[in-house]
Amino acid sequence: MKLAVVGLGKVGTPLAARAASRGHTVTGCDVNPDVVAAVNRGESPIQGEEGLDEAVRAAVRDGNLEATSDTTAAVRGADVIVVIVPVLLTPENQADLSMMEAAAEAVAAGLQKGSLVIFETTLPVGTTRNRLGPILERGSGLKAGADFALAFSPERVFSGRVLRDLSTYPKIVGGIDAASTERAARFYEEALGAPAMAVCDAETAEFSKLAELTYRDVNIALANEMALCAQRGGVDVLQAIAAANSQPFSHIHEPGVGVGGHCVPVNPWFLINGLGPAPMARLARETNDGMAREAARLLGEALDGLPGRTILILGLAYRGNVKEPYHSAAFLLNDALREAGARVLVHDPLFSHQEISARGLEPASLEPPPRLDAIILQADHDEYRSMDFGAFPGCRAVLDGRNVLSREDVEAAGVRYLAIGRANGPNPRKRKSPAGGS
Repeated sequence: MKLAVVGLGKVGTPLAARAASRGHTVTGCDVNPDVVAAVNRGESPIQGEEGLDEAVRAAVRDGNLEATSDTTAAVRGADVIVVIVPVLLTPENQADLSMMEAAAEAVAAGLQKGSLVIFETTLPVGTTRNRLGPILERGSGLKAGADFALAFSPERVFSGRVLRDLSTYPKIVGGIDAASTERAARFYEEALGAPAMAVCDAETAEFSKLAELTYRDVNIALANEMALCAQRGGVDVLQAIAAANSQPFSHIHEPGVGVGGHCVPVNPWFLINGLGPAPMARLARETNDGMAREAARLLGEALDGLPGRTILILGLAYRGNVKEPYHSAAFLLNDALREAGARVLVHDPLFSHQEISARGLEPASLEPPPRLDAIILQADHDEYRSMDFGAFPGCRAVLDGRNVLSREDVEAAGVRYLAIGRANGPNPRKRKSPAGGS
């Protein structure tokens, strides 16, 4: 097959490389000339993805992968077009389809009779058929379902292991008609070597992704609610959740200081503001975003107030070992702490000081360790797990926002250990000496 992948981001590049590795001819399309140039040099524009550098290099070397900024020309010579460009949120938490619609217009200008178009980016239900399909029809003069096939297939991958997930997760596909569904399913089986799971239509496929992500968000919100209750009762919520999950019908996630990334904090809004009202999904969003304020409250208690305090956030990335800041809880933590009067520093080994500053945050260097009052572990990067928190002058407390640190190690360094939903004892540096002690 000849394949055009529109959008060489965190999913588009691995998908293009995977299809090319299976002998298909792939043209990757992107509006960023630096991304196009990198791929044509045999370099992956996406860092931190296992096996992707090698896959891109091999695909370009073998002549199965090239990149271009001319989407229309690439589509003109393609049998299958897969569109994976970002859909963001407006300030009102509505889906911002501007980039997706621009991509659809570029695809329409080159669309040929007999082609298959698949949208992969998570969309509000009905968008493939009712909004993007008409754009393709107007720009091409062709009729969806009669002259070209049209389907939706949600991306179902985890950053850091996208190539592996592309070849193992069932690929959900739903078209605007039965023929489009069947053709899309066959395409993914051939291009990725992954099993296809056909659903009755594009709307069901779109809804399945929203259901998947909203479930995760609600589950995390439930864990966070339990953590707050456990905290008030002096219960260790992690032990309680582990015990509950020993029952096969219990699958409670873990609490933390916030939910980040491209999907979970974003896509439930497509359900809430699309097919809503969805009060449980809305409450989950409010609960999870509210954990930053709870973290600030805990630190305020531990430090006898936050005004004038200096707090270091470890991790700009939304999760450990992945260079992705999108909707990171670091931003909500920064806002909550600053509103309470604290000075906030941010460190992340994956980001330069310039990259941190460009996002409105104050960068910090750890060499030498800065003087500060407390630390919040926001992203569980490997290097943070064994950090000597006693090396930070003046540090009185560490809030383990991801429940990955050893309480014993933190307290052995003379620093108070805090976590949401766990017993938060006194500062070791303020403990009274035993009777008769010096």
